Amino acid sequence: MKLLRYTWALPNTLLGLLFIPFAFSAKGGMRVVDGVLELYSKPIAFFLRYCFPMPGGVAALTLGHVVLGRSKELLSAFRLHERVHVRQYETLGPFFIPVYIAAGIWALIRGKGAYWGNYLEKKAREHNHEH
Repeated sequence: MKLLRYTWALPNTLLGLLFIPFAFSAKGGMRVVDGVLELYSKPIAFFLRYCFPMPGGVAALTLGHVVLGRSKELLSAFRLHERVHVRQYETLGPFFIPVYIAAGIWALIRGKGAYWGNYLEKKAREHNHEH
């Protein structure tokens, strides 16, 4: 069953694996926690801070079974939240990203905000008492 979950999420995980070279840069690193690869570095932090349409960017981002973070500390702080997204990827597989975008657009249309009103984000926040 576990192999099926990894395989179903694999297209998205492959996107996350593209960031591995950046984890070898200055002040970067990677580790596997509960079967999920966590990556962090200055270039990844730059990507998360400046490449997302949110004030200040995002602290972490899940791509299948890979979680990108601005730092090792932020990966730890957001671990529960990001693990909910890992489970969502395991459920939705290659459809996660289109569903996430559609949920954000629907939330915007309803005036809730693409992030704060996004159903998938709301579910993740329910499992993270730090946010």
